Amino acid sequence: MDRRIIKTRQAIMEAFVGLLGEKGFEKVTIHEIADRANVNRGTVYLHFSDKFDLLEQCVETYLQLLHESCMPDGEASRVPTKALLLRTFEFMERHAAVYFILLTSKGVPAFRNRMMAMVEQGIGEHILSCNIHAGVRPEVLVKFLSSAMAGLVEWWIVQSMPYAPEEMVEQLLVLLERNLLPPEQALGG
Repeated sequence: MDRRIIKTRQAIMEAFVGLLGEKGFEKVTIHEIADRANVNRGTVYLHFSDKFDLLEQCVETYLQLLHESCMPDGEASRVPTKALLLRTFEFMERHAAVYFILLTSKGVPAFRNRMMAMVEQGIGEHILSCNIHAGVRPEVLVKFLSSAMAGLVEWWIVQSMPYAPEEMVEQLLVLLERNLLPPEQALGG
């Protein structure tokens, strides 16, 4: 894709996310997005059919960025759990402003729901690849862990990251070790 197209799409998405944080989804208009991105309305419509399409593509883009940054080789099983968690928290810390808006914007549960699905998939794959058994059904374990993980990340972002990423990872691993998994499985190698 042409660099100018990429830059224009990025500017439109950044303008949209900024306006989401200020006004909420329902009150944001294409005109405001175009003004903030310094493009005309027609340019916005060249890239996105409407603001719902823009929201959908923003959600996909920011989740993909999160996924790629946390698992650059695409395989969670090759990366120890501690390293994977640290990458996740460090990435979220670097991009906290965007993820804060996407996680907290009223009327836009799409990001949180999709993030939860992505976390569920990743945890499910990790549990299968590491053959983790915690005395509960795998689907219950996946749902429990993904809810806890997504909730913890959301709390951390909303609370303005009161602890460093390293400390969050250590705390999470202690919780897993004490309450759910044998130490060798919780630490993932």
